[in-house]
Amino acid sequence: MATMVTKDQGNRRLAFDRKRLSSFIERVTSINSADFNEKIVRSLESKNEVKASHITDLLIQKALENVDEANTQWTFDAAKIYLQDLYRKASQNRAYDKELKYGDFYGLLKTLAGKGIYSPNILEKYNRTEILELASLIEPERDLLFDYIGLHTLATRYLATDHQKNTYELPQERWLVIALHLMQDEPIEKRSELVAEAYWALSNLYMTVATPTLANAGLAHGQLSSCFIDTVDDSLIGIYNSNTDVARLSKDGGGIGVYMGKVRSRGSSIKGFKGASSGILPWVKQLNNTAVSVDQLGRRKGAIAVYLDVWHADILSFLDLKLNNGDERQRAHDIFTGVCLPDLFMEQVERRGDWYLFDPHEVKNVMGYSLEDFYDEKKGEGSFREKYEECVQSNQLNKTKIPAIQIMARIMKSQLETGTPFMFYRDEVNRKNPNKHEGMIYSSNLCTEILQNQSPTIQYDETVDGDTIITYKKAGDFVVCNLSSINLGKAVPENVLERLIPIQMRMLDNVIDLNTIDVKQATITNKKYRAVGKGTFGWHHLLALKGISWESKEAVTFADELYEHIAQLTIKASIDLAKEKGAYPKFKGSDWQTGKYFEQRGYLTGDNADSWKQLMNEVAEHGIRNGYLMAVAPNSSTSVIAGSTASIDPIFKPFYHEEKKDFKLPVVAPDLDHNTYDIYRRSAYIVDQRWSIQQNAARQRHIDQSISFNFYVPNNIKAKVMLDLHLQAWDSGMKTTYYVRSTASDIEDCVWCES
Repeated sequence: MATMVTKDQGNRRLAFDRKRLSSFIERVTSINSADFNEKIVRSLESKNEVKASHITDLLIQKALENVDEANTQWTFDAAKIYLQDLYRKASQNRAYDKELKYGDFYGLLKTLAGKGIYSPNILEKYNRTEILELASLIEPERDLLFDYIGLHTLATRYLATDHQKNTYELPQERWLVIALHLMQDEPIEKRSELVAEAYWALSNLYMTVATPTLANAGLAHGQLSSCFIDTVDDSLIGIYNSNTDVARLSKDGGGIGVYMGKVRSRGSSIKGFKGASSGILPWVKQLNNTAVSVDQLGRRKGAIAVYLDVWHADILSFLDLKLNNGDERQRAHDIFTGVCLPDLFMEQVERRGDWYLFDPHEVKNVMGYSLEDFYDEKKGEGSFREKYEECVQSNQLNKTKIPAIQIMARIMKSQLETGTPFMFYRDEVNRKNPNKHEGMIYSSNLCTEILQNQSPTIQYDETVDGDTIITYKKAGDFVVCNLSSINLGKAVPENVLERLIPIQMRMLDNVIDLNTIDVKQATITNKKYRAVGKGTFGWHHLLALKGISWESKEAVTFADELYEHIAQLTIKASIDLAKEKGAYPKFKGSDWQTGKYFEQRGYLTGDNADSWKQLMNEVAEHGIRNGYLMAVAPNSSTSVIAGSTASIDPIFKPFYHEEKKDFKLPVVAPDLDHNTYDIYRRSAYIVDQRWSIQQNAARQRHIDQSISFNFYVPNNIKAKVMLDLHLQAWDSGMKTTYYVRSTASDIEDCVWCES
């Protein structure tokens, strides 16, 4: 009995045709395997009836089963089969011939705007003739750059659909919509050229935009920025207002960093009543509930990181928040924690000295200043340690003395069990802050790469006008992260950085003006500093292509030279934007204007001194468009789409399987072959982390903000080794570290974790 194939939701039934299947495989893929074809045929002919969609799924699954270290091309063949299915669905929903692959782009804009999916802005800002001309930029063959996991991730998470999740938008149309959206307010005479450049950069996978921009650009809802950082005021209304702001941003997909260091500790006084305060833990638990409840349109839980100073009296209970044992009433498992560390604490850890804990509210009332408002202006000396010592010597302050190494041990215990707390080295951060003339950086964001001025928003008055209550607030610096990243594994080998970075910076700068953020103080801060975070991913990919071993001086030198080059191009691009559109409002008095930014990093001496002096003079004359420029984010999902390795991390393994509901998904290191295998073989849990720190310290010099830097360690690592890693990271000038990722002990032994 012949196998019947049902199509078009069961409206058509056709007899299964072997030749037609073989012709499809030959036409669409590079597969030339009779054995593969026969497996598919046998599977299908064993059934009386199959759906056409089942045949597609079967082809993809069988192709993926053939992926291994020596046969990586099968993942691209699986992507080609999946791509044909996307073309078919889009052509059906949009009523065009599927052989065209891409249909009428103008018609797509009209249709999805009519359905309330797209914003009408593109149709309003560009006329029909412009759109038709720009639609000719679409290059369908660039869809072949995707491997399966990259294409599947893009299609299932980011391509615009109708409300019933039907396929409408295709990959190249997503890139073009982003380009059109970000360039909509550029001068008409050069707008088309800028759209073409942005499409070139995106469609060739030379760069990616942040996940919210990738998902929401051109749509009728959602904002474009990745992360936000709030500073909580030490008042009941300040705490609740902050929680509300966090919830409003979380619902739109933003990750949140929250600095709680100004909030009084447990046992502090309230309105003069001693011992009345319950400390920060109830408010952290409230944020934990917000993270769970405000679930970003049902796609995922909110993500919130809370930071606290290591001298805060609640620090020990804070460090236990995510542990899996102990009193559950003192736990908050769904938030992430970060600890803010001054140089003096790390010095006390090294010398096994004592550390003192204080209540910030009491310090402010008794001493007349807030300890968190100071930092050491120089390594080993400065105003923080002076103020801290005054607090230690004061007989009017309550304080708790504890060995610094005990606190560090609690930090490391939590890190090995939960991956957190993140580490924030506040003195180095503020010393290198180019806008210290305007404020202070208290903490970082959810991924530890954003470092910008912060201050709490203060609600100070309410008036009544009839039945209307008017609330007045003094807006604080509420940090916004506008992110985009260079694909090092593609852009560097193809030598396109000089062309890429100017358009990338323009795209980032335009995000600031186009974004719609619910929290008004975030909008104000965004315009005040015009901060962006241009980062990179694909570092391990690039090392593999160049044949440079991770654990080598060559890799450290290469990191130093490459990121210096990227920094120069980035600063130049921002200068050029300033010439065209003006400097950011708080430029005057900044380290950019005074030249201190360049002096601090040692740019005015050495082989490249002349080019750096020229840039410094240009900044002084013309200003710079963006007060903060570079930050390296984790890039986990966008690097998958671009087919490269995440951030500056080593890969997990050259080849492994990721468990899915119905099958195992093979994950292959990019460009894995006999030339690159040895570089990839030294993977995350094998490489000596001390080399990773050296690389990161080299690149940190050229990045004005910070880097999402993970430690990869065995779960049985010795405490001394873990401590030495933290001390090396701090002493080398790194500003932050992200997760401590530990694994089971049955991994390949390596010398560094035995030392």
